[in-house]
Amino acid sequence: MKSLRKINVTKMENEYVAQQEKKAQSMKKKKRGLRRRLTLYGICLFVFFIFAVVTIVSQNAALNEKAQQKEKIDNELATLKKEEKVFKEEIVKLNDDEYIAKIVRRDYFLSEEGEIIFNLPKNNEDSD
Repeated sequence: MKSLRKINVTKMENEYVAQQEKKAQSMKKKKRGLRRRLTLYGICLFVFFIFAVVTIVSQNAALNEKAQQKEKIDNELATLKKEEKVFKEEIVKLNDDEYIAKIVRRDYFLSEEGEIIFNLPKNNEDSD
């Protein structure tokens, strides 16, 4: 077996070696700066992504709430339109003298000459 022995190597000190060392140090600094910039950009991108996701989720919740409100208001509108139709029909009927006379006889128990009003019970059980 061969034995391992330490070999002492001395470093040459001339201009070329100094230039190469400066170049290597410069490359190290550039790589370190690049890593820092990329890390910073990555963090900024991550923060922006989180902000975008939170915004989308909150807008989606608000949109769902507005859709529910719209549905409720649409139902109210349909109900109010039905009521409006009934009221318009009532207005048309109230312009008729015969209808008015019928209401007066029913509600206020007024009668025409020679007419007798009988008050009948409204329950079916009482009619026996």
